[in-house]
Amino acid sequence: MKEPELRALIEEVRTGALPRRSFIQRMVGLGLSAPMASMMLMHAGVANAQPAPVYKPTKRGGGGPLKVLFWQGATLLQPHFANGTKDQEGSRIFYEPLAVWDNDGNLVPILAADIPSVANGGVLEGGKVVRWRLKKGVTWHDGKPFTADDVVFTWEYARDPATAAVTIAVYKDITVTKVDDYTVLVSFKQATPFWATAFVAAEGMIIPKHLFGPYAGAKSRDAPTNLKPVGTGPYVFTDFKPGDIVSGAINKTYHMPNRPYFDTIEMKGGGDATSAARAVLQTGEYDYAWNLQVEDEVLKRMEQGGKGKAHIVPGGDIEFIQLNITDPWNEVEGERGHVKSKHFAFSDIKVREAMALLCDKKSMQEFIYGRTGFATANFMNNPPRFKSPNTKWEFNIDKANALLDAAGWKKGADGIREKGGKKMKFVYQTSINGTRQKEQAIVKQAAQKAGIDLELKSVTASVFFSSDVANPDTYGKFWCDMQMYTTTMTAPDAERFMDQYISAEASQKANKWAGRNICRYVNPEYDKMAVSAKSELDPVKRAATYIKMNDMVVNEFIVIPLISRPRVRGGNLKLVTTLSGWDLDFSALQNWYREGGAA
Repeated sequence: MKEPELRALIEEVRTGALPRRSFIQRMVGLGLSAPMASMMLMHAGVANAQPAPVYKPTKRGGGGPLKVLFWQGATLLQPHFANGTKDQEGSRIFYEPLAVWDNDGNLVPILAADIPSVANGGVLEGGKVVRWRLKKGVTWHDGKPFTADDVVFTWEYARDPATAAVTIAVYKDITVTKVDDYTVLVSFKQATPFWATAFVAAEGMIIPKHLFGPYAGAKSRDAPTNLKPVGTGPYVFTDFKPGDIVSGAINKTYHMPNRPYFDTIEMKGGGDATSAARAVLQTGEYDYAWNLQVEDEVLKRMEQGGKGKAHIVPGGDIEFIQLNITDPWNEVEGERGHVKSKHFAFSDIKVREAMALLCDKKSMQEFIYGRTGFATANFMNNPPRFKSPNTKWEFNIDKANALLDAAGWKKGADGIREKGGKKMKFVYQTSINGTRQKEQAIVKQAAQKAGIDLELKSVTASVFFSSDVANPDTYGKFWCDMQMYTTTMTAPDAERFMDQYISAEASQKANKWAGRNICRYVNPEYDKMAVSAKSELDPVKRAATYIKMNDMVVNEFIVIPLISRPRVRGGNLKLVTTLSGWDLDFSALQNWYREGGAA
């Protein structure tokens, strides 16, 4: 589509001649993502549509308890230390951002009075400065007023390296200033096409200055509020047993009318995905279950129980294998997996390529995932505009053997390849989950035929995804040869998702292993592309850069993408949820209710 035609369509939306949704659908048909189509309208001065969600309850409370199952139990309730989705979700019950993403890729205000746009004076200088107006009358759970001071403090807190926040990359290169008690300016170093990251969605939760102020910087981990949150959200904290239960009671002074509907919430952790699915779909013991990474045939049988159904929500999540290019077993400068160290085998790209050839993704899709996952060659699979057409995947044991032969790895008497006195024996870890153990078994079987011995290690999910700096088995430390999990895409844009491989995000001792670059991949060319993409205003050029970044980590076999996963959740047939493929499950928790009244 040429620029004049595009501008004409935008003008039709502005005048009301063309419905906003129709415009977005046309853009999606041309390969543009819904969120980027929305941002295009915002840049053109067309205000963001903010339709009120369909919500039937006419009063606050009265809905009884809401019981949800997260088989990966939350281990902390501080959103800026939460490097696992379960901890972000646990925090989100109590804390809120300025805005969230709905399933159409639109921004919806939460603590903001409205969404910044060119039309309302909120987006200035092409996105170099964004003015956020805050909702008035909001109070923290302890009764203190929510103001611009809390927003500015959250920025100061997260950007301080001594805090070791997992969100530091979002906040370190921006400037946030207070205009008045209910207005802040977010300034970027240059015009920014996708400015809706800071204070938005999973990484945008605002924390109270009056409680965290004394614990900023080096004292950040000592704050009592890390485990006893005081937020602005629909529920007030009542109890927390790490890895087990998060409990909350209704916030009687919540800032949205007639919300929340439920009187209490219980977020139960532990168990596994299959038992969680059964408890919602088959027995009805719980109202909702998160992340049902369960064989599709099993889900279908459970749905026949008539208590609940699976919700399949498209998004950008990816199940993948990471190969450790650093040495996870020996210390360099007092640190295992140091960025200066090299893995005895995976530092060789040919060995990494061979391992990729040993991953039978077709079997994983056909025999495990079904409608809940699709084999892919890309790390970034959604929105469609950012999906690379350049990559491919292949399952070929013979080719893998040939690569390893050429690289000098010879089979010994025991059938295991060796070189320079080192045997090809790798520890391959993931979280305990029936589906993941079957994926591991598929890879192990093929690897054996190539002379590679894989030791399969399964770690309790609440431990594997823990943010505990003292825990040696967390995925953030990656103290093994290979590991597998799903990374969640919590914004409908490539920028933050692909930041997972910039060198500044390397997970290491200095940042308490909170860096998002868990592979510890260092490539100056990749870093340079990441910087240029952040300020590229041409959406076509910007998308092309992110595709190149995807291709780089895929073709260098730093990661092995396996399955593009839509989000699969389970809900009671009477439970009405508002789910988004671009945000946390609890991003619109205040809008959940049960048809027909309390159970």
